[in-house]
Amino acid sequence: MGNDYIVIDPSKSKVKLTAEAIKVICHRHFGIGSDGILYGPINQNGIFSLKIFNPDGSEAEKSGNGIRIFSKYLVDEGYIKEKSFNLQTLGGPVVIEILDDQGKMIKVDMGTVTFNSELIPVKGLKREVIKENLTIDEVDYQVTCLSIGNPHCVIPLKSISRDLAWRLGPKVENNELFPNRINMQLLKVLDRNNINIEIWERGAGYTMASGSSSCAAASAAYKLGLVDNKIKVHMPGGEIDIEIREDRHVFMTGSVESVAKGSFSKDLWERIK
Repeated sequence: MGNDYIVIDPSKSKVKLTAEAIKVICHRHFGIGSDGILYGPINQNGIFSLKIFNPDGSEAEKSGNGIRIFSKYLVDEGYIKEKSFNLQTLGGPVVIEILDDQGKMIKVDMGTVTFNSELIPVKGLKREVIKENLTIDEVDYQVTCLSIGNPHCVIPLKSISRDLAWRLGPKVENNELFPNRINMQLLKVLDRNNINIEIWERGAGYTMASGSSSCAAASAAYKLGLVDNKIKVHMPGGEIDIEIREDRHVFMTGSVESVAKGSFSKDLWERIK
């Protein structure tokens, strides 16, 4: 969907992923180029886990698209034979369901959302962060914040654009209200079952698609009563289907495809080893 990750398998590559090495590998001009790195599989008591790194070298708690990409890697490399399995992330466990033989259509139980300020986190009194004012460049925006294992700030608007996401994204991500920084989604509701979003990801910047952002924006729209519980999220890079169930579990279904396999060149290895 235009949201691309590099999988680095610790059993096949001994690269030490320092912050500086991650920055080089993810750089579009001086490295391979990527929206992040998926490091794994790491076997923890029979359950596979992965580490997710942003292009700025920071570690992310969860990534919906990253989880689907990593799941396809597990299928392609023969680590997984089952159609359903568990995967552990820093943001909590997720359940994966492979919907086809090639692992190109994947459904993920992303867990439950919370709007609790202490759990997102958002500074201030303990509360649900619903329809609060956030002032950026002397303009008041109404925001709803939540966590689905990683933090999100959703801004409903009548009109959204890539340029607006670029303009607001860095200022929302690094706003003093958010001690761990935050992901931002600009949200336009199309109808009861369709929304459009533009995305600014913490540590990555403007992104064409995002699974956790899709879950967050759909959950916020549902919480605000703007949509039903089955929502198609439209993004510049593609579409993701979201289902929100009565137990507050959020399910994400979307496509994924591999692009290339390779190895580090000697020159690049000397810069990152």
